Parts: sequence; C-alpha cells; structure tokens
Amino acid sequence: MHRRSFIVSGARLLLGAWAVLGARAALAQEPDETDLPGAGGEGHAFSFERLTRAMKQRAEEPFAPPEETLPEVVAELTYDEHRAIRFRPDEALWRGEAPFELQAFHPGWLFKHPVRIHVVEDGRASLVHIDANRFEYRKPLNSEDFAGLELPGVAGFRLHYPLNDPQVMDELVSFLGASYFRALGRGNFYGLSARGIAVNTATTRGEEFPRFTDFWIEKPSRQGENITVYAALDGESLTGAYAFKITPGKNTVMDVTARLFIRDDIQRLGIAPMTSMFLFAENNRSAFDDFRGQVHDSDGLKVVRADGEQLWRNLNNPHELAMSFFSETSPKAFGLFQRDRDFDHYQDAGAGYERRPSLLVEPLDDWGKGAVNLVELPTELEVNDNIVAFWIPEGEFKAGQEHTFRYRLTWGSIEEPTDELARVSALRTGVGGVSGMENGEELRKFVIDFEGESLRNLSADEGVEANVSASRATIVHSTVSRIEANGAWRLVIDLTPEDDAPVELTAYLRRGDRKLSETWVYQWRRNDARS
Repeated sequence: MHRRSFIVSGARLLLGAWAVLGARAALAQEPDETDLPGAGGEGHAFSFERLTRAMKQRAEEPFAPPEETLPEVVAELTYDEHRAIRFRPDEALWRGEAPFELQAFHPGWLFKHPVRIHVVEDGRASLVHIDANRFEYRKPLNSEDFAGLELPGVAGFRLHYPLNDPQVMDELVSFLGASYFRALGRGNFYGLSARGIAVNTATTRGEEFPRFTDFWIEKPSRQGENITVYAALDGESLTGAYAFKITPGKNTVMDVTARLFIRDDIQRLGIAPMTSMFLFAENNRSAFDDFRGQVHDSDGLKVVRADGEQLWRNLNNPHELAMSFFSETSPKAFGLFQRDRDFDHYQDAGAGYERRPSLLVEPLDDWGKGAVNLVELPTELEVNDNIVAFWIPEGEFKAGQEHTFRYRLTWGSIEEPTDELARVSALRTGVGGVSGMENGEELRKFVIDFEGESLRNLSADEGVEANVSASRATIVHSTVSRIEANGAWRLVIDLTPEDDAPVELTAYLRRGDRKLSETWVYQWRRNDARS
C-alpha cells in the first residue's frame, strides 16, 4: 500500500552534513508563477497560493507518468535489501537546531519514482540534496556497491519529535508511498494510514493512486510547537495543493487544506481517506486458527452526525468485497478507531495491536450532503490493509472543476466520553438459539455489549430497553440485560436471513424517551464464512 519516491538536489547549507547548495536569493532568477516553487534548486519565493496556481496550471496539461530514473543497483533492491538500508540519525536535518528533525527514506524496491523535498525558510524555497553517504548499507548489502552513489531522489521522509521522552527523538509522522502518510500519538505504535485522496476506489473504472511529487517543509523555530508541510499532488484525473499543519501531543493533530483541480472526470472521489487492517476479533474469531484473541489495527468505524447522534460500525473481514454507505449532511466527524486497548485480548507481544492509533476526521468547513463510504476486503493475512473509509461528496466531479476541503485529523488513543452515551465494547457472533439444544440451521446470534456511565448505575429493573431493526432478515428473538460481573449491558439478537443478500442491523439502548447508547450498526451475509 505504500509506493512513493523522492528527488533532491541542491540549495543552501542548512546543516553541516546536509548539502543544501547554492542560493543567493537576491541573485536568483524567479521562475514563472506556474512553475513549482523552488524546483530549479535556487532559493525562490514560496507560498501556498503560489503552489496552488502551479497545480491549477498542471491540471490543464496532459498527465505525464513519472519516469523511473534510479541507478541499477538501487532499482533492483529486494524487500529484504531495502529494509537493510537506514538513514544515519546524525545526518538528520535540523539536528540540534529545533524540536523537530527530518530523516529520509532510501529509494528502491516499491519506491521507484523520485520526488523532491524542499525547505522553506524566510519565505524562500530551496531544494535539498541527499546522497548515499547519508545512509547505512547493512548486510546482506555490500556497502562498497553504493560508495559515492548519487541518488536521483529519496523515497519519502519522516519527522521526529520528543513525543514520549524529552530526551528521545521519536518518529512522529511518515510520508511514504503514493499519497500515503501516517502519524502517532503519545504511546502509540504505527497502525492505520491516511491518504491525500482516493480516486475511483472500488469502482468499475479501477482505482488510481495519485502521488505527492514534491514536498515543502517550513523550517521549525527552536521553540516551535508545530511544523507545516506542503505537498504537490499529481495524478491521471486530478492535481492538488496540500497544506498540513502538524501539532504533536498526546493526540497528534493535523489541520489539512486540500485544494483540488479535476483533470478528467472522476467516478468516485474520496475525501480524507484512511486505510487499515482488520483480520479477526470476537465477531469472526472462529474462522482463524490462531493463538491470539484478536488481530487488527482498527476495530470499528465511528460517525458523528450533524445532530450529535453517534454511530458505531464494527469492522468485518468478509468473504467478498463489502460496501457500506452512511448518507449524511454536514457530519461532525468520522474515523476508524482502535477501541480495544487490553493486551490480554490480543496476546501479541511483538505487534502491540492494543497500542495502534485511532484516526478521527473533523470537517473544518460545511461539507454538505454526501456519504461516509466503508470498504471491506477479504484477506487471510494481517500484512494486507483491507479496510478503507472516506467521505464521498454529493455531485459529479468533472474536468475543469476546482474544490477545496479543510479538515482536522486526530491520531492517538482517542478518549471517548461515555457519561451521556454508552459505547459498544464488544461484538460476538455465533450459531443462534439456545445453547445445548438443536436450533435452526439458518438462525444466527449477535451479542453486543454496551458500557458507559449512562448505564453503569442502572439496575436490572429500571426499564432499559433496546431498539432493534434488521433489513432482509426476521428477528426471532432479542433481549437486553445487565451483566452483574462488570456493569455492562448486553443485547442479544437471534435472526434468520431471508436470502444471501447483506443483512443490515441497527440497535441502541434507551430508557423511555432517553437514548442511553450510541447506535450500533453492522452488515452480515449468510454465505460469509468469516463472520
């Protein structure tokens, strides 16, 4: 899921080991307004507006596929060989000068298309040059094969920051592959990724993967609490100018502005897309012979509607491609969450799934009508990202159109208050009916646990009820009861599907007219072997 590359060549000397060549701004000849700022290697004026004009102009030109310009020794790197290459930490840009540092990723393996990194300082953009001397070439590689090698670019970059310990520069953000990027909150391990854009995902036209071709990074101040990254996006059907204001913390926050220019008609445009992995949990545990109790980077999709109603959709690893659409008008938020933070539920001491970040998208403008699209793909392996979620704006996207979307991305172990609405804490499925007795072959059971302050102090006789509905299925039985062992409330549903079509389930808890929980939604198929 990660394909990207980087080109770099000279600008000013910013830090001893980083050769930022040349650039007497007063003598530099400014490029045309439609050129990418700093593309010539000199210290040229930069602004987001200037980048926007350049990408608008590029959208009016035919798409030019990127060329592979890597030296043979780099182009032929295998997966294991590429993993053996590491950037030298003492070569990090801004080392000792700011709370942020930048390290580069080496090109090769999947990352064959060079991109460029620019540094912006005092409103001037300069192209950065990185050569093979900045990297360590470990076994099974022979370091002599790379001695004196001039790299046409790098594969991407990562930003470091003392996120968890004031004395340790932790990796904070990574941009690597097409328009993919990911970030960490305090105490997290890398998990799901975000993308700049999704184009024709799960459509008959075939998905496109536009790529960030250039990055401009504002040099942070010595006391800087955030850092800003700009990016140029180029693809067959559109171009874009992006700005990311990144603020690290317990939850790392990115304020994103995406200015898009449509080059060719698009069947489905996905805004603020995110990609994750769900192999199994309690809802499909029986399909996997594995010592671990759960394996996933995310366990559910959360949607906060305009009126404040909260939806929770447990993820699934379906037998075939599954699509869910949540029609909304001006939603407050949506995102893929990792709610289960209990190591005992995973038992994977290496992967640390309980420490994977959640990712929440909050529109900063009124996005109007559209739908949150959830795509679930079948997979047998946890190395495959099989979950995608994004916003689809209502309307057509035709060549020549311009669109701007502003939103906030929050990465981390995001806390969800439960004093007003209890949340879904677990979903289990299995054969329906009464244990120890023969039941109908078609009967299916769903067990949903709700936990939260709104339920914790209610006794079993205080009138808690469930609102349950199902499409293309008959609900045979449903009941809600308090679990005395932990104070949670359990909803049990037995149903029979009408046919092989997807069954859509919806449920929430209430007491009289007062809603006590978020709304649980789920999609299930009778012929789905994994659920």
